[in-house]
Amino acid sequence: MTLVQARKQAGGLPRPGTDTERDATVLARLAALKEMSVNELKTEWRRLFSADAPNNSRPFLEMRLAWRIQELSYGGPTRETVRLLDALADEVNGKPGRRAMLVDPRKPVAGTRLVREWNGVEHTVTVLRDGFEFEGRTFQSLSAVARTITGTRWNGWRFFGLREIGRDKP
Repeated sequence: MTLVQARKQAGGLPRPGTDTERDATVLARLAALKEMSVNELKTEWRRLFSADAPNNSRPFLEMRLAWRIQELSYGGPTRETVRLLDALADEVNGKPGRRAMLVDPRKPVAGTRLVREWNGVEHTVTVLRDGFEFEGRTFQSLSAVARTITGTRWNGWRFFGLREIGRDKP
C-alpha cells in the first residue's frame, strides 16, 4: 500500500478539530510504511525531512518516518524538553556546559524552609544546594524525606505542597 492509498483509505487529510479523523489518518499512514519498499520509504523520507535518507536500513527508516509522521500530526517535543534532552546527552557524553539545566526548576532556593504537618507533628525541611536537610540528615530528594516522615511512598513535591510545573498557573 502506498501513502496515497493509505490516505484515501483513511478518508484523506484530517480537518482541524477532528481528532478521530486525524488519528485514523496517522494510523493508516503508519500501517502503510510496513507495505512500502525501501525505495518508497526513502522517497517518503525525502518528502518529510527534505533530505536524502541516511541509510537503507528498513527498520530505521520505518521507525524514524513513523516518528516524523506523528510529530507533524501531533506536534513535537517542547523547546524545554529538547534542551533538557540535550543537557542529559551532554552529561552522559561528559560534555560540560549545560549542567545547571538539570536542576529541577520546582526546587526552591537553597535555605528555604519547607514545613509540613503530619499526624499532628510539624516537620521542617531545609532546602540545600545539593539536596534537603531533615532532622540532621541530608536527603537527595523530597520523596525520601516524605517516606521518612510517613513510612510510605509519596511524591515529595506534592507532599510538601509544591505544585508541578505548568499546573500552578490560573
